[in-house]
Amino acid sequence: MSGTRSQRIERKVTQDVVQLPSGTSLEYTLLQPAPSPSAPGNKTLEDVKKVAICLHPWSWLGGRMDDPVLQIVTEPLLERGYDVLRYNTRGTGKSKGWPSLTGSQEVEDLKELVGWVRSNTPNLAKLVILGYSYGSLIASMHPVLSDVDSSHILLSYPLGPRHWLTAFRSHRYTTALQDLVTNPKSRVLVIYGDQDDFTPAQAYDYWTEQLRSVRDSSASDHGTLKIVKVEGASHFWREHTAIHQLMNTVREWLE
Repeated sequence: MSGTRSQRIERKVTQDVVQLPSGTSLEYTLLQPAPSPSAPGNKTLEDVKKVAICLHPWSWLGGRMDDPVLQIVTEPLLERGYDVLRYNTRGTGKSKGWPSLTGSQEVEDLKELVGWVRSNTPNLAKLVILGYSYGSLIASMHPVLSDVDSSHILLSYPLGPRHWLTAFRSHRYTTALQDLVTNPKSRVLVIYGDQDDFTPAQAYDYWTEQLRSVRDSSASDHGTLKIVKVEGASHFWREHTAIHQLMNTVREWLE
């Protein structure tokens, strides 16, 4: 493990609750790379150029913003200079509201949270929306931003159980993801393990080939789609070699 996480970046940690325009309040943790000793003064909002928003697994099964996998992917994000915002979805921890069965309310919450981030970081140049497991479903529904360099990282997309995670409204998510990968400005990274606990590797392989086909058949210029299958990786990313490859994949994507 030391080979993958030995260079731990010093960080400033802020925990708070944000009130969204809809009235829902979301608990969050903001992790910011600590400025170098030679940097003048404290980091201000004007200094923030890159932000990553991370979404956790399904709260009905215990998903939280401090999920171990989100903690793993936080490290390469900090290394690349991103402020990392992890938050509890509605009805989780100190976040208010009721979780929806279809994910529709969580999608709207994410859009409002992105708006809040943008309004508080006037010089934002890059935004990463990273979702793990159920969180990747919600992340895939967020559109590409027209005026900010944005990208999506979909980790262990829950293809197998998607139909019941969305109360049998998976078609809506399929359409949104297809729209995302065919957007000329999109940058989408899909990462999955060939030993996923909920989706067979063959199903993932067929699904990713379909995504490539949809992207390539787009009448207009399409965006960037990178798909990485990690050998030996389960849905929960507990394997030493898999963790190493996961972190390196995220690092390379952010370069």
